[in-house]
Amino acid sequence: MNIQANRIADPDADKMMIDIEGMTCASCVGRVERALQAVPGVRTAAVNLATERAEVRGPALDRSALVKAIEDAGYDVPTRPVDLIVEGMTCASCVSRVERALKAVPGVTAANVNLATERATVTGTAGPAALIAAIADAGYDARVAATATALSDETAAKKAAEEAVLRRDVLLAAALTLPVIVLEMGRHFVMWIHMAIVNTVGLQGGWYIQFALATVVLFGPGLRFFRKGFPALARLAPDMNSLVAVGTAAAYGYSLVATFAAGLLPPGTQNVYYEAAAVIVTLILLGRLLEVRAKGRTSEAIKRLVGLQAKTARVIRNGSTVEVPVAEVVPGDVVEVRPGERVPVDGEVVDGTSWVDESMISGEPLPVEKTAGSAVTGGTVNQTGAFSFRATAVGEATMLAQIIRMVEAAQGGKLPIQALVDKVTMWFVPVVMVLAALTFGVWLVFGPDPALTFGLVNAVAVLIIACPCAMGLATPTSIMVGTGRGAEMGVLFRKGEALQSLQGVKVVGFDKTGTLTEGKPKLTDLVLAEGFDRAAVLATVAAVEAKSEHPIARAIVAAATDEGLTLPAVTAFDSVTGFGVVAEAGGRRVEVGADRYMIRLGHDVAPFAETAARLGDEGKSPLYAAIDGKLAAILAVADPIKETTPQAIRALHALGLKVAMITGDNARTANAIARQLGIDEVVAEVLPDGKVEAVKRLKALGQLAYVGDGINDAPALAEADVGLAVGTGTDIAIEAADVVLMSGRLTAVSDAIALSKATMRNIRQNLFWAFIYNALLIPVAAGVLWPAFGILLSPIIAAGAMALSSVFVLGNALRLRRFAAPAA
Repeated sequence: MNIQANRIADPDADKMMIDIEGMTCASCVGRVERALQAVPGVRTAAVNLATERAEVRGPALDRSALVKAIEDAGYDVPTRPVDLIVEGMTCASCVSRVERALKAVPGVTAANVNLATERATVTGTAGPAALIAAIADAGYDARVAATATALSDETAAKKAAEEAVLRRDVLLAAALTLPVIVLEMGRHFVMWIHMAIVNTVGLQGGWYIQFALATVVLFGPGLRFFRKGFPALARLAPDMNSLVAVGTAAAYGYSLVATFAAGLLPPGTQNVYYEAAAVIVTLILLGRLLEVRAKGRTSEAIKRLVGLQAKTARVIRNGSTVEVPVAEVVPGDVVEVRPGERVPVDGEVVDGTSWVDESMISGEPLPVEKTAGSAVTGGTVNQTGAFSFRATAVGEATMLAQIIRMVEAAQGGKLPIQALVDKVTMWFVPVVMVLAALTFGVWLVFGPDPALTFGLVNAVAVLIIACPCAMGLATPTSIMVGTGRGAEMGVLFRKGEALQSLQGVKVVGFDKTGTLTEGKPKLTDLVLAEGFDRAAVLATVAAVEAKSEHPIARAIVAAATDEGLTLPAVTAFDSVTGFGVVAEAGGRRVEVGADRYMIRLGHDVAPFAETAARLGDEGKSPLYAAIDGKLAAILAVADPIKETTPQAIRALHALGLKVAMITGDNARTANAIARQLGIDEVVAEVLPDGKVEAVKRLKALGQLAYVGDGINDAPALAEADVGLAVGTGTDIAIEAADVVLMSGRLTAVSDAIALSKATMRNIRQNLFWAFIYNALLIPVAAGVLWPAFGILLSPIIAAGAMALSSVFVLGNALRLRRFAAPAA
């Protein structure tokens, strides 16, 4: 298998990826998308809450304008260091010149240039393209030096720091909230606690203590909600932070009045709700902590892929072996690999032999033999032997780096099903705030005494229980885990949309040659007439066929060569178009061709009639050989069926799908292969330029997935509802496909479809939960059950439910990590 040859093109030149901080719910996503789409030149903008990243497309994008739009919308774009290799610097003046040029770029906050390492480290929001252009204007050359490993390490460190801060704040908030709960709730339900408070600090003193503790909770760990929530509200763009901020501020503010200016409140309404405000902050922080941990696990597939990259490589330079960081390996370097080590970059073996485990790239469990001339892929593991190879692709050009980029692109994609979610979440938070205001008003006017208290508590419960986070995370988290699991199985989704399209497939069409078959014709049968020797006949026929370029002729020659036969000299070679060939081989007249050629020459083919019929039924085309005027043998050359093909077709049938085959073979041969494999539909005698029409015919049977590997499959892959390219095929086929199967293992087709079905089922479960949760519990929080059942929902319970709703969605998405391929 030649993984090395499968080059996946870089992302479109008009695409820009921007990391975003501060988004907490689906409303934030919609707000950022609208802000980006308002920037001149932006064609499309897709924001992913799970990856916290925006993908913006359009001609001549201005990164600084995009960053400003995001910041004006109330969110942050993290300043990530960009490492550049700068060429052409010779002295300290050069360093100063490059630094000044970089610092003049909009969005740059700091630039540090090192003459010894010839590197520049730039901090800020400016993109690499703008930085490289500035250096070029200063008279130097530059290129990006960052690797996927460095980026992953930085991201992991950032997430770890975020989790550490949240863990600290949760513990602090919990430690301060517990006494508030004991003081307020304990005195209502535990008599000895009530008496202890009365006999020591008194009820008013207890309120003062609650005020002090709750104030620290709200304006310490809970300050983040106010810092983000109220500015968003002021911009008339409320988000989840706004809901929490307004809800807790209402409870806290009412409690302040009750504590320090009770006379302003109607009689019977002087109550405090410090415990509600503090518990809400604590529980939502706990939910955020669990959410961060779960979101970290959704991207573990990417982390594992990045973890496959070697950190160092042993390179032969100036006649000696030196160990260098893998980033310093350049194309052309000769790299040594010892037993048990990872191959550091892509290359071609120049010396030595070994077996290499490529399962982490292709999904194939068995090691692959590597000898001189074999391609090796960075990230794979050498087994028992040692070898040297010449580096052909390094850094971001390696197959592993391209796979990582492809998985990241798929994880950042939006499915069509997300469109409904986006429409709902655009108005969700404003509607919730209106409902909370209506709840307060209705209870104040129609509620029992104390109406003000009932109105406040229920309005706060409505604000707190609403959870746009669950809706925002429902789709992207499932996509992240599903595509990541696919990558581990050797199934790469080039487009996230393919996840949704594949689940609706009814028919799977295969190109025959190279997809269902090995793509390398072999001599499968040689039946001799009485009185002839096998080796002599094969050598003689092969000698004649060696003069032909036909694939069948090459297969016969290869069989003779594999058996070590010596081919006699050939003279008087002649090809009879449409019939066969004739020549003198070793002084004997040899004629090779179809049955019609033998009949034309006067040879009786009846003795081989039974064999010819059997070969035809097996999908093989028989050839005859006559030597010195006597029929000597019947031969058959066929393209062997791949070992995994029968199992793959059984697996597709088990999923309830029809299987079709497109081939250029004649109808009899094609139908024989179809019977042998259990294929449902056959489109035979298709010329190379007729595959698109064949695909259109098959689409009439239902939504079609087409599997191919060759250059002439590219138009058909594009025409199909979903195109799947076999990873051992050509670059052009891979570029035209929606899904890439990294090995030639056809069972990966059923794996991909089953994974698609499982992922979409998971998304529907998440969306059902997210919508039903809000649809049912918001009315309950508003008090609709009070008239009939006397049931009200405490803001504390609302906070717990809201915190757990996002965790439920994430936990459900994480179940996809355990997805296993269906048994055939």
